[in-house]
Amino acid sequence: MTRTTTADDYTWLRERHASLMEAYCVTLVRAITPDRLLHELGAEPGIRVRGVEALCEPSYKSWDEHDWDPLFVGVAALGEWSLMVEYNGFVGVTSAAMLPVSRGRSVVSHFRNVNAVDHFYWFEDGETRLHFEPLFAYHRDGSHADELLTEIRESGFDLSEDEDEDQSYDLHTEAAFALAHRVTGVRLTPELFASLEFTGALVPMPRG
Repeated sequence: MTRTTTADDYTWLRERHASLMEAYCVTLVRAITPDRLLHELGAEPGIRVRGVEALCEPSYKSWDEHDWDPLFVGVAALGEWSLMVEYNGFVGVTSAAMLPVSRGRSVVSHFRNVNAVDHFYWFEDGETRLHFEPLFAYHRDGSHADELLTEIRESGFDLSEDEDEDQSYDLHTEAAFALAHRVTGVRLTPELFASLEFTGALVPMPRG
């Protein structure tokens, strides 16, 4: 587990990927290929594009055509992990979709929408080990909710329960990327965001 990354290491996201940061979901799944991940999510591989920004147009086109079901995702291979990126999506933080995927694997996902509603999840072997809202990191749940308190704090989250007026302007979104890096050991960089080859697909949302 990486222990030195902080929110400051991910400030490049707002500078280079402002549209993604308005509403995104980023997910890392260990020990699975992109095609296998899409299969387990009930999707067929579709378009192939290079770079995160190329996912923006098909994502919003999907919203125009289908609303929120199915949702467009892009998945790329990153070492032993698969990286799933969504513009304005939430597959990665949908427990009904990701808990089955996490059986025998680690899944770390975080999300933010245009209303600043946000979530961070760590799924492991079919259970939710950690869940919290990055803006309110002092309130956590999951089977190991307090296991990563040091990592959460050092990533840049405020663990106090004092809600001040400036809290919404801190780096809690960047801190989510830093914590995901600490948990997975996968460092996302501007170069990776520009060069990774993604397979895009429409994921049907789970029913029931």
